[in-house]
Amino acid sequence: MPIPLFNSIASWLLRKRYHQIELFLKYPLDVQDEVLRKLVDFSKDTMIGKQYGFQDLPKYDEFRNRVPIVTYEDIAPLIERTRRGEQNLFWPTSIKWFAKSSGTTNAKSKFIPVSTEALEDCHYKSSKDLLCLYLNNNENSQLFTGKSLRLGGSKELYEDNGTFFGDLSAILIDNMPLWAEYSSTPSNKVSLMTEWESKLEAIIEESIRENVTSLAGVPSWMLVLLNQVLEKTGKNHLFEIWENLEVYFHGGVSFTPYKNQYKKLLPRKKFNYYETYNASEGFFGIQDQNNSDELLLMLDYGIFYEFIPIDANGEGDKAIPLWEVQLGVNYAMIITTNAGLWRYKIGDTIRFTSKNPYRIKITGRTKHHINVFGEELIIENAEEALKQICEKTEAEIMDYTAAPIFMTGKEKGAHEWIIEFRKPPEDMAYFTEVLDNALKALNSDYEAKRYNNITLKMPKVHIARKNLFHDWLKSKNKLGGQHKIPRLSNERNYIEELLQMN
Repeated sequence: MPIPLFNSIASWLLRKRYHQIELFLKYPLDVQDEVLRKLVDFSKDTMIGKQYGFQDLPKYDEFRNRVPIVTYEDIAPLIERTRRGEQNLFWPTSIKWFAKSSGTTNAKSKFIPVSTEALEDCHYKSSKDLLCLYLNNNENSQLFTGKSLRLGGSKELYEDNGTFFGDLSAILIDNMPLWAEYSSTPSNKVSLMTEWESKLEAIIEESIRENVTSLAGVPSWMLVLLNQVLEKTGKNHLFEIWENLEVYFHGGVSFTPYKNQYKKLLPRKKFNYYETYNASEGFFGIQDQNNSDELLLMLDYGIFYEFIPIDANGEGDKAIPLWEVQLGVNYAMIITTNAGLWRYKIGDTIRFTSKNPYRIKITGRTKHHINVFGEELIIENAEEALKQICEKTEAEIMDYTAAPIFMTGKEKGAHEWIIEFRKPPEDMAYFTEVLDNALKALNSDYEAKRYNNITLKMPKVHIARKNLFHDWLKSKNKLGGQHKIPRLSNERNYIEELLQMN
């Protein structure tokens, strides 16, 4: 099919979906109520369905009272039985796929069930919706006259007891519809390569010859790839290689620390950045406006949402549905999905910025914060503070992590940071002072603990050697794709390992 014709047909089909999106924008609570009723009814004859009486669960309140909130550890035995071939335990259709995920760099792996329904009605539907929302906002887009440069995980699929596991990106690529494969680069063969550094070289070899119109991948790893592209080609910016490049679809980690570096690689005012919120457990949010940092919560993907309010004392004890949320409150997210996760605590925290429509911002992870001294420092605070510092000092940050320095004897506590810079600040003492002041301005609990050094002393900041975080991840066999640096921790495990390698 000629590329201009493919562009026209694909754009027309994707825009048709916007009318369905308008339905849940107009009737969000009805749509969510229907999602829950369908999930419960569809699963009433599973082991879980019989255990909690799904046969007679007429309303949400009864569902909330009967079905407990669970973590991965709670349901791991059921998942393991399914991996060994048992079916109809928590979902009625056969589950063959499991997305291997640790969420962070923990050695312990999770195997998240991926059903056919989740693949088709959530993950692939969301990919189309991302394009649909983008095209709706950019009517003159020529997205499909070229290809999307995708950067996924580096793990191949492994067969185990008749079931398969691997990175979610590998599962998606292995089951990818023809239209998606036709419009993507590199080839599936290269996308599924296991060795990360060889894979980068192969991606560059294939992609620099293509007409790339969009980028898709995790910001930290995509930045590594794009800098290598410039190094190999000797070009100053990416438009000298791909002149029709118009949008970067990103997700997985916060874009805030990397945005200024991307603007140097992509020096066009009209270039678009679109954020997504997806995980092995499902696809949850899509940026639905140009130049926005808010994500539209996608309500018709077979996922029912609940939220637990988080305050300075930690999580509350009761989950609430979408129709009870309030703006500006930090919530831990609970999901019930079309892959058989029932009231599953995903580990992410979000905040609603709008209820008409329901839009959110990701604020962090329930386990990734520092609150040893009552300072309740979350990832959102850290990212915004670092963004402000980089603007003031003209520094550029590649990666970072932070942890507490515990009180010993009469010694006060502090926060210890290790930061890898692409461009370090001229004065580290000033950088540390600005970091401290930015955190005080953003977080009143941190400010109170820092007042007159009452509990916390000035932060301690180390400059990481070049490639420290790369080498650390490599030592754990966690290079590339979906793997993330744990930004904040209440423990010192990560930072001690990094300091030793530094």
